[in-house]
Amino acid sequence: MAARSLWAVRRRVQHLLASSAGSEGRGCLHPFSTATQRTAGEDCSSEDPPDDLGPSLAERALKLKAVKLEKEVQDLTVRYQRAIADGENIRRRTQRCVEDAKIFGIQSFCKDLVEVADILEKTTECISEEAEPGDQKLTLEKIFRGLSLLEAKLKSVFAKHGLEKMTPIGDKYDPHEHELICHVPADVGVQPGTVALVRQDGYKLHGRTIRLAQVEVAVESQRRL
Repeated sequence: MAARSLWAVRRRVQHLLASSAGSEGRGCLHPFSTATQRTAGEDCSSEDPPDDLGPSLAERALKLKAVKLEKEVQDLTVRYQRAIADGENIRRRTQRCVEDAKIFGIQSFCKDLVEVADILEKTTECISEEAEPGDQKLTLEKIFRGLSLLEAKLKSVFAKHGLEKMTPIGDKYDPHEHELICHVPADVGVQPGTVALVRQDGYKLHGRTIRLAQVEVAVESQRRL
């Protein structure tokens, strides 16, 4: 009976101690309690700027960038159109210059040839007017003087425009400058494979062959064709 009473008293004391400890715990907050964390979170959130400002600034920056890029595109488009127009104008001017060069490229040469035609015409008129019947010697002399003057003028015109006559006699045969007509036996002192005779003169314009010279090439007697 006494033991049971002692056990009941001990339980009562433990209950009172537990109740006292619970009331003390409710009176002070633990530093790691949920309430403390909630309060700290509220304090921190009150100091930070609201999250709604972030997207607004980003959208504003994107709009400014889009406007800038649109202006650059417009500027580049205008420049591109101007470049196309300038290129087309240059192409037309170049084409016109090429066409003019094709048509009037020999204008200076023709102008000089007109002087040759004048000499030939004057010579013909002089012979027909001044020649006496039966005086063939005087007529031939006038013809010779006229032709000599004509030849000198032609050579002057050719030299002025870079046109030169080739004199290939004695030169080695060159298919780029000579047109082979036939082979002839090589005479004394003539090297085989060289030009022995010119049938028709060839011409070069500023060093470029514009007409091949028709030639006969010397070969040894046993190789004659």
